[in-house]
Amino acid sequence: MAKRGPDLIVVGSGIAGLYVALRAREEGLDPWVLTKSRLTESNTRHAQGGIAAAIGPGDSPKLHFQDTVKAGAGIVDREAAWALAQEAPQRIADLARWGVPFDTVEGSIALGREAAHSRDRILHAGGDATGLHIEETLQERATEAGIEVREHTHLLARTAPAKDGMTLLVRSPSGEEELRAPAAVLASGGAGHLYHESSNPAGATGEGVAIAARAGALVCDMEFIQFHPTVFFREGAPRFLLTEALRGEGAVLRNLAGERFMPRYHPSAELAPRDVVSRAIAFELERSGERSVLLDATAIPRQRLLQRFPTVGHFLERQGLDLSRDAIPVAPAAHFMVGGVATNLFGETSLRGLYACGEVASTGLHGANRLASNSLMEGIVFGERIVRALKVRTPWKGPVPPAREVLLRTVPRHDLPLVPGGPLTRNGLGKLLWEKVGILREPYRLHEAVARIGQDWSLAEHARQERTGEGPDISDLLLTGLLIARGALAREESRGGHYRTDFPRPRAAWRSHLGMRVRVAS
Repeated sequence: MAKRGPDLIVVGSGIAGLYVALRAREEGLDPWVLTKSRLTESNTRHAQGGIAAAIGPGDSPKLHFQDTVKAGAGIVDREAAWALAQEAPQRIADLARWGVPFDTVEGSIALGREAAHSRDRILHAGGDATGLHIEETLQERATEAGIEVREHTHLLARTAPAKDGMTLLVRSPSGEEELRAPAAVLASGGAGHLYHESSNPAGATGEGVAIAARAGALVCDMEFIQFHPTVFFREGAPRFLLTEALRGEGAVLRNLAGERFMPRYHPSAELAPRDVVSRAIAFELERSGERSVLLDATAIPRQRLLQRFPTVGHFLERQGLDLSRDAIPVAPAAHFMVGGVATNLFGETSLRGLYACGEVASTGLHGANRLASNSLMEGIVFGERIVRALKVRTPWKGPVPPAREVLLRTVPRHDLPLVPGGPLTRNGLGKLLWEKVGILREPYRLHEAVARIGQDWSLAEHARQERTGEGPDISDLLLTGLLIARGALAREESRGGHYRTDFPRPRAAWRSHLGMRVRVAS
């Protein structure tokens, strides 16, 4: 029997989840926040680059909108992009009202520039510790507001919907239980850590997408994975993202022969969109046989580097490197999940009572390729819209179905062949995705990935239904990985964060979103 719960359940404690919870409390609701690790761990706190808003002289929401549409490679939802560009300044005011310590110069908020932005519109806090300062501030406000936060609580499933709201099955250290609320907001983050090479923390494995998809929610654009071009790469050392703002300040990319190569690939060179820079590095590595290139920031004054990039500087110092003197070995890594659970402009999914915002959601804002520093803003712009919808109680509409859809089904147990070497582990899945569904995607490798992950997902789903082994955990990771691989195989073109070697250019017939639905056989 499900226990009576709060007015709203928020799954996830990053910027999107905490913003929704705080605004819901301000509107008189009683939200609970569930987080699978600790409140102090999320993707938000690792965001170095900043948060984008058109608040500077010579800037405007119209220019921010145009830059977002241009970066999205032809399939940006223009209404979503306009909503973000127009509402971003007010959301910055919300963060400032709560006490986020944005960096200033002579009393005015300091603004920087990142790749594919036409104006200086990136706000930072603590230089390259923006996400950390936002996260800590929102956590403090949530604690002061008395919002209940349940740590180490995993969402397992959405059970049969209740007439008066949502019922969620969760697991905590005290066991499994069902929680009921009139509505639930999925703000569980992305899936970058599914890949072997990733800039994300260990918790970013995309279970939220899998759980929603298994419950019947429409998922969109999972093939578009954004790879960050410049992640510290050294054997045996931790991967560490070197913010794009370094290139905004003048850092350049060189191959190991010392040659600057980005001007050969794009007129904007190092400030080209992230997918272009990542592919350029991938091509250079393929040509040279090396495993990294070099990020050279030595032309930037040392004091400027220390002031703007203290987090990066301290990390490199521990690795025996000096950003002002040494060229830093870098390589691309999985960074951002562009697609996710499909929503409309008010966060409504295709499941009544279930909302989604932040990286787990697919609003259409990013199209095929996210504009730098739009992600933190996306979480709070659409988080605000969710709270607005909850307050007004507008009739449920859900997302508009895309022109193309793919259906994923489990394979009956008696049709499953034996898999050589046993089922995929989490580490094995990460390596398979990196090798076969990475930056440069080849058709035969995509077929191999879909076949292997699909078999293992079916086996894991059977185990889940029998409540045996590790089925309830690994099946979520496998399903999210399968959604990425199957989307990449279905989309026969190259666009934004999706590059097919057999279809190296965009195709007009594919200028649309790709939806996927999941059907699990009982």
